[in-house]
Amino acid sequence: MFRFANPQYLWLLLAVPALVALYALAARSRRKRLARFGNPAILEELMPEVSTGRTAFKFILFCTAVALLVLAAARPQFGSKLREEKAQGIEMMLTIDVSNSMLAEDFQPNRLERTKYAIGKLFEGLQQDRVGLVVFAGEPKVQLPITSDYRMAKAFAKRISPSMASVQGTSIGKALSLAEMSFSSGSGDSRVIILITDGEDHEGNVMQAAERAAEQGIRIFTIGIGTPEGAPIEIGGEFIKDEKGDMVVSKLDEKMLQEIARITGGAYIRATKQSIGLDEIVRAINDMEQSELSTVRFEEYNEQFQYLIAIAFALLLVEFWLLDRRNPLLAHLNIFREQRTDTDNYNPYNR
Repeated sequence: MFRFANPQYLWLLLAVPALVALYALAARSRRKRLARFGNPAILEELMPEVSTGRTAFKFILFCTAVALLVLAAARPQFGSKLREEKAQGIEMMLTIDVSNSMLAEDFQPNRLERTKYAIGKLFEGLQQDRVGLVVFAGEPKVQLPITSDYRMAKAFAKRISPSMASVQGTSIGKALSLAEMSFSSGSGDSRVIILITDGEDHEGNVMQAAERAAEQGIRIFTIGIGTPEGAPIEIGGEFIKDEKGDMVVSKLDEKMLQEIARITGGAYIRATKQSIGLDEIVRAINDMEQSELSTVRFEEYNEQFQYLIAIAFALLLVEFWLLDRRNPLLAHLNIFREQRTDTDNYNPYNR
């Protein structure tokens, strides 16, 4: 793929035909002035050291150099380039509950929207860490693989919704297992899972997943969002009811979240209406030992202007050193003028 980074400078190329027009006018005026003195062919014989061909060649070199410098100013870019960067940091997988219970309104506007807002603020403050997103309800899925592109991560976080869940329910154990497998191979012990949920689990294999994470050196920080009193869940203007017709009330289960954090050496934070708790967790994460993370950044375009500048300066050097007049020592080479034949010099009256 090819493009110009500064295409507005390409308008300067119009200077080249303007220079050609001025040169043509100057050459025409010169020929007219010479014609006043006599036959141009005779005048050329009287001035053997003058070379119009050299002058034209020097002008062509100059115009070509000007055009190349204009193209260089427009910064032509071609191809693609991968650049590897290394920095000290950690990898964190944010594991977000998107089940219907996250629509409870004990946090305004609801639990999930408050979570998305906090995640967006978190990404704005990161610098050298890498992040990923796992969303889950009855089944988990990787919403965003590990990346250092915080802008893209923030965009993905904004699109989180319960509609992403193919199966409703809450399977925290499966979500943790998927998050554990989503880290890159070179992250070492600097791996963290941040679990944000109301703690209502419907599967029962959570502690096994926590123990596996602890064995791999992965810390799990848990954030409980909701209130112990709970709140009803409203979808489409109607509240969810159970089989008996009673209104479903989603309550925060802190005990399980505390145990997950204890097993893995993380920490549990209870979200409040003033703060979700991500700031406190980030401060704790910053105290962890960090690993050297290698990030490959893709730069879509590779600069090419330097080659044009080099060629342009080479042409200008040739134009500068090339003389307007013929070198007497090289006059017999006759490079810049037409060869004359004997018939051109034939005069029938000179016999």
